[in-house]
Amino acid sequence: MPVSPVSRGSDRVRFAYRVPNVGVLAKLGATADHLSNGRFAVNVVSGWFKGEFTALGEPWLEHDERYRRSEEFIRALRKIWTEDHAELAGDFYRLRDFSLKPKPLNAPERPHPEIFQGGNSTAARAMAGRVSDWYFSNGKNFDGVTEQINDIRASAAQAGRAAPKFGLNGFLVARDTEAEARETLREIVAKADTQAVHGFRDAVQQAGPSTADGRGMWQDSSFEDLVQYNDGFRTGLIGNPEQIAERIVAYRRLGVDLLLLGFLRYLEEAEYFGKRVLPLVRELEAQEAESEPVAA
Repeated sequence: MPVSPVSRGSDRVRFAYRVPNVGVLAKLGATADHLSNGRFAVNVVSGWFKGEFTALGEPWLEHDERYRRSEEFIRALRKIWTEDHAELAGDFYRLRDFSLKPKPLNAPERPHPEIFQGGNSTAARAMAGRVSDWYFSNGKNFDGVTEQINDIRASAAQAGRAAPKFGLNGFLVARDTEAEARETLREIVAKADTQAVHGFRDAVQQAGPSTADGRGMWQDSSFEDLVQYNDGFRTGLIGNPEQIAERIVAYRRLGVDLLLLGFLRYLEEAEYFGKRVLPLVRELEAQEAESEPVAA
């Protein structure tokens, strides 16, 4: 299991694993969770590319059925991780007196490894509110993020549980001036592999329309959006350090708990972000905290 030796040699990196069988994943996850001292997480992907399913001999389900299967997978996984004799008679998964020892690490704020999911459709948002710990979104502007968060919170409230945390994809281009950042973005798009971008668009064109409401992934993504294939440019993290810091804090204010950032040149730009942008983010957060009214 590759994650095991890596986890023993680090104390900050978090790990997520992809295993299709719920029982196998539960066992692997429990082991990795102990080895990493509680830093294991799992990302449950419902799937959108039919070719991957048929190549592996897996049945291809219609869109909402794939999310129904994923939801049942999560319910089964959580049962194995938290119950001594797990039972489940589902449409896709069955558990009969399933006992797992040792179970993953248990903490008040984290009773089992966190469960992530993605998606964009109504079915994805509803599922996140009912069963997931994290909902991860492709790049979105403020209005798009607000709509998704409101839908997920409504689903969670209806299910009688706390809303999942919200993660957002973003491609960051930070330069000393906004003009430099915009020019870099234009250069990225101009030098993109046109054939590869069109190929990806052809592959994902059925993902959005396959949903009943037409709200699926990449439903209205442009060529520029698909250059960063998870719509990272849409998050709008393009500009000088002050502009980007203000936008990050604004997303935080809307309810975004985590940003998955991409860079053109990872090493040097991640360092630039850490030295020039992140201190401004912390400063703005501190100012907001000081201005909040103190509860009586």
